[in-house]
Amino acid sequence: MIPIKEPWELTVMRTAGRKLAEVVERVRERVADGVTTRDLDRIAEEAILAAGAKPAFKGYKVGRAVFPATICASVNEQVVHGIPSKRVLRAGDVVSLDFGLVYGGYYADMAYSTCIGEADPDAVRLVAATEEALRRGIAKARVGARIGDIGHAVESFVRPQGFGVVTQMVGHGIGRKMHEPPSVPNYGKQATGDLLRAGMVIAIEPMITLGTDDTKILGDQWTVVTEDNSRSAHFEHTVAITPAGPEVLTLPG
Repeated sequence: MIPIKEPWELTVMRTAGRKLAEVVERVRERVADGVTTRDLDRIAEEAILAAGAKPAFKGYKVGRAVFPATICASVNEQVVHGIPSKRVLRAGDVVSLDFGLVYGGYYADMAYSTCIGEADPDAVRLVAATEEALRRGIAKARVGARIGDIGHAVESFVRPQGFGVVTQMVGHGIGRKMHEPPSVPNYGKQATGDLLRAGMVIAIEPMITLGTDDTKILGDQWTVVTEDNSRSAHFEHTVAITPAGPEVLTLPG
């Protein structure tokens, strides 16, 4: 069953989302050539704790695998769930940073990608297209629409430009748990899938590549990479379905 949030729950989730957006801005200021992904992880954790919240990802379990860090930092061919490390970001890299926190018992989830320094035209085009795909997906998150409308908006925008769409990883509902029903694919047919109703909250997160749709998981049991080593970008917002239209909860106040 897809959870429907009460008005007071949405109030808490708005606060959680604003706090996370502020954390993201703190980290964004520090992303640069020469910085390690572990440096960014430390900054994010300090900012989350200072906001009176808790990291959502640190200690998260899938089977026996436990995620060891506060953010996911995925570089170039890494799609999602990259583990922060001593890896130094260099000019030309595409880095995708995924953030989550828990506040008042509710989760917020957000991600963005950026090019480090001077990047080649394909990388710039990839990042811009993925961000625009997120915007188009959000625009379809309206009462009475269906999940397939969101995926179709993403896929129909990026496919004609020659990009791949990661099909093995999807968006999700969010609330008292980081992952709730429904699944929110970045592909699909219009007017198919679960009906969107007022009070639903979903995380929409296009994952787009310069090559194949196919991915694999590395031996660390977390990092998802493209099968053909093509670069990838990832954007995400937590979005409430309201009678007035989609409300992006992960925006600064």
